[in-house]
Amino acid sequence: MESHGPSTPMFINGSDRKSGPSQNETTNTTTVVGWTKILLLAGFSTTVGGSLSVGYNIGVVNAPAVVIKPFCNQSIYDRYGVVLSGSQLDFLWSSIVSIFLIGGAIGSLGGSAIADSLGRRGGLIVSQLLGFIAGLLFVSSEVLRSVETLMVGRLLVGLSAGMITGIMPMYLMEMAPLHLKGSMGVLCPLGVCTGVLLGQIISLPGILGNEHYWNYCLSFFLIPLVLCSIIFPFLPESPKYLFIIKKNHQLAVKGLSRIRNVSASQLEQEIQELKDEQQVKDSLRDDVWSLGRVLKDRKLLLPIMLVCALQSGQQFSGINAVFYYSVAIFKSAGLSESGQQLGTIAAGVCNLFMAIISIRIMEKFNRRFIIQLSLATTAFFLFLLAVAVQFLHAATWMPYLSIVGVLGFVLCYGIGLGPIPYFIASELFEVGPRPCAMALGSMANWGGNFFIGLFFPLMNRYLGAVSFVIFSTWIVFLFFLVRIYLPETRGKDVAQVALLCQDGLASKPLSSPVIRTPE
Repeated sequence: MESHGPSTPMFINGSDRKSGPSQNETTNTTTVVGWTKILLLAGFSTTVGGSLSVGYNIGVVNAPAVVIKPFCNQSIYDRYGVVLSGSQLDFLWSSIVSIFLIGGAIGSLGGSAIADSLGRRGGLIVSQLLGFIAGLLFVSSEVLRSVETLMVGRLLVGLSAGMITGIMPMYLMEMAPLHLKGSMGVLCPLGVCTGVLLGQIISLPGILGNEHYWNYCLSFFLIPLVLCSIIFPFLPESPKYLFIIKKNHQLAVKGLSRIRNVSASQLEQEIQELKDEQQVKDSLRDDVWSLGRVLKDRKLLLPIMLVCALQSGQQFSGINAVFYYSVAIFKSAGLSESGQQLGTIAAGVCNLFMAIISIRIMEKFNRRFIIQLSLATTAFFLFLLAVAVQFLHAATWMPYLSIVGVLGFVLCYGIGLGPIPYFIASELFEVGPRPCAMALGSMANWGGNFFIGLFFPLMNRYLGAVSFVIFSTWIVFLFFLVRIYLPETRGKDVAQVALLCQDGLASKPLSSPVIRTPE
């Protein structure tokens, strides 16, 4: 936590403590808490047992489609005596794929209500239960010869994924000390990137992506989900949720002390900040925040716009389209079929590598600098990719330039545009409207994903490489939106940040924050 006066820091990491000032010193002491065992356990279990399944279910369906489609056709014939045409089968498959995204959007909105009624940890447990049921449906779909079971499973795992992306960053950010919020915030996209890569690998024909094991391929995420579900009941609830929403101060302080691994007497400043935030919340006419109220509140207009623009910007950057196009690009570069698959996996490895190092980046660099750097370089590589794909056969070195475009785009996306949108709402919104704001942002992400999945095949067919110019144009717009309106949130109290954005588009968020002192 930031000190408000001269102090000598005492660093604490788990049970390892360095000595503070001597007894002869009269300066105040500030406790700076590092990665405790509870924080590490919460981060690990929610990442591996939560957001990993989100990415896995995004990345797993492409490769085994060639063997699942015939199963769908045979299932429809066995049940209804109808043989689907090629276009009808394509529509059925696209429905199975896209219903996951619809479930994600619905789960995002429902997650805000669940996060306030059952708690952040309770909401994550519900999402795990939905994912568990979906995994069982995937396993049984081949045994039952039922395409309906497969579709219901995709809907349920989508609901689970939407809840996870809306609740998990909020839960981790509310548990983290101020200087570790960025590091905890990137764990959700880290899990998603890991899951996408794992799904791409597991779905290879030589592993589980074949006609004999495709149902086990779809349900493979159950292994980490079940293992981590054992840990969830032992994790603490968010102290901020307990203190401000439930007003159970004693339990909140006890939980905070457990998370920080220090006594409550060493957390006076953090407890005082919770009291200040609750005082502000209680001073409002109505402390119940609904989606409608959040959308109507003029003071929240700018942060909502920023959160939704950044979340949807992840999809409108064309990240999924680039992964879709990567196979064709690697094929044009002369790679074999196995080489094309390995090239796509290599792009996934780059994405995962950036997600890992972003943990350290979020600790060391300001959010505004990182997101602007990411947007500027992403736009450049998208334009480079558009040129390379458009003139792919104009020169022998063009395919290799297109590979540079793909890998450069993935690396630059992972610096900031990948991780920051997931947790920025937790740093822009106070605890009252935060669940609704994160739900709206998550819904914008899932909605953008659905839109791109629906229309990119048409864009690819009629526009070709120009599609990447459109994506690049959106990123440029997002760059200027961030440059003008996104306040720096790293190391700042959320109440101070909220004051900078309360005048809507007339706000001056780059001004010095107004410090609100407790009465």
